[in-house]
Amino acid sequence: MKDHIHDGPSKPNGKYPAKQHAKQVKDYILRNGGTEGVIYLEAQKTRMLEDNDSAAPFRQRRYFFYLSGCELPDSFLTYDMKEEKLTLLIPPVDPEEVVWSGFPVMVQDAFAKYDVDDVKTTPGLNSHLATYSGKVYAIENQVSDQTTFLSFSSTDFTTIKTAIEECRVVKTDYELELMKHAAEVSVEAHIEVMKAVKFAHNEQDLEAIFIKSCIERGCREQAYHQIIASGKAAATLHYVHNDKPLGGKLNLLIDAGAESSCYAADITRCYPIKGKFTPESKSIYNLVLRMQEECMAMIKEGVLWEDVHVRAHRVAIDGLLQLKILVGDTDEIFEARTSVAFFPHGLGHYLGMDTHDTGGHANYNDPDPMFRYLRTRGELPYHSMITVEPGIYFCEFIIKPYLHDDKHSKFINTDVLEDYWEVGGVRIEDDVLVTRDGCDNLTANCPKTVEELERIVSLARE
Repeated sequence: MKDHIHDGPSKPNGKYPAKQHAKQVKDYILRNGGTEGVIYLEAQKTRMLEDNDSAAPFRQRRYFFYLSGCELPDSFLTYDMKEEKLTLLIPPVDPEEVVWSGFPVMVQDAFAKYDVDDVKTTPGLNSHLATYSGKVYAIENQVSDQTTFLSFSSTDFTTIKTAIEECRVVKTDYELELMKHAAEVSVEAHIEVMKAVKFAHNEQDLEAIFIKSCIERGCREQAYHQIIASGKAAATLHYVHNDKPLGGKLNLLIDAGAESSCYAADITRCYPIKGKFTPESKSIYNLVLRMQEECMAMIKEGVLWEDVHVRAHRVAIDGLLQLKILVGDTDEIFEARTSVAFFPHGLGHYLGMDTHDTGGHANYNDPDPMFRYLRTRGELPYHSMITVEPGIYFCEFIIKPYLHDDKHSKFINTDVLEDYWEVGGVRIEDDVLVTRDGCDNLTANCPKTVEELERIVSLARE
C-alpha cells in the first residue's frame, strides 16, 4: 500500500442526529395539517440470494436510516410525536448465528451508538406497539405481515413518506460532514484514475482503481454504479458497460462517487486519454466548463432552478453558434429547443442519502423537452445540496432525428457537426451546498481546467 494512503478526511464525531430529524418530520406533518401520533418504520430485511445460502447485498432503507442512523437489518423504530420519544428495536442475540458471525450489536451498544431514547429487541415489537393508541404513520408496503396496529384508532400510509422526503432536502451539519467525507474521498479517487488513464487498457481497469482508492480511504460503498465511458460511449448518459478497450479513443468520461455512511458524492470529469485534447474536444470542454461556471454563479438560497437550467442552455447555444455547429438566431434556436439535441438532460439534482435525492418534484410529463428531465424544480432552499452537471453530447441516436425535422435542421450545420462525433460527450459535475448568498463547492479540489487535466494525465508515470 502506498505511504500516502490513509482513511481520508475524518467522519464527524458524535451520533447521527436521528432525534433532530424525527422532530423536523413531526413539525412538517403538523404544519401541513397532520395530527400527532406514532411514526413506525422498518429497516430493510435480510434477504437470501435465490438458490444460495448467502445473504444478498444489503442496502438500508433510507427512510428508516433518516430517523435512526441505524445500519442494522431486520430492525424497527417508533417515534411518539407527543412525547418526542424515539425507540429502536434491534434483533436479539441468535446463538447459532454467533457461531458463524460473532456477536451482533447488543442493546447496550446500540443505546450508546445511536441517537435514540430507548432500545428494545424485536421479539417485543407488537407488545411495544400495543402501548400506543391514536394514529400510526407508516409507509405502504413497508409493514411486515406479523406487525399489528390493533391498538391504533387509525393508520396513515401516505403522509410519513412525503414528510421525510421533503425534510431530507435541507441538510443538518452532521449530514453535511458525511457528504464532505464522501466528496473528498471521491476527489482523491478521481485523481488516481486521472494518473492511470494513459496506461490503462480497458474501462474496467479504471473502475477498479476508483473503487480501490475509495476503500483505502474509508468508503467501502459506492453511491451508484460508476460510468467509465471512453470515446463515443461518453455520449451515452448512463453508460453501464465499463468493459471496452481504450485504444484509439480520444477522451474518457468518468461519473463516479463514494458513499459515506449512506451519504453520496457525485462527480463527473472528462479528459483526454493520452494527455492532450484535440481542438474539437478542447472547444467543447471549455464550453461545458463555462456553462457550469455561469450556472454556479447564479446559485444561492431561493434561486429558481429552472432559471439556472435555462442559463445553461443559453450558454450552450452561444458556444455552439461560435463553433458554427449551430447557425441562426439565438432566440429562435432557444424557442425551438434545438439545444436539447446536444444537452438532453437536466442541469442537476438534489444529493444526499440517494444520488438522485428526494424532494426534487420532477415533472417527467412536462411537454417542454427542455424541462422534461429536470430532476429538481422550484426554488433552492438554504443548506440543500445539489449537483451542477451541464453537458454537451454528440449522440447520433439523439441528434439525427433533429436533422430530419424542419423545425430544427435549419439551425444545425451538418458539415461542421461531422468533425465532432468522435468527441462523444463532455459532462462536468460538482456537488454544491446552497448558502444564503451563493454556494460552496464540496468537490472544488477535483481538477477540471484543461491545463490541470492535461498536466496530470500527460505527466503521470506507471
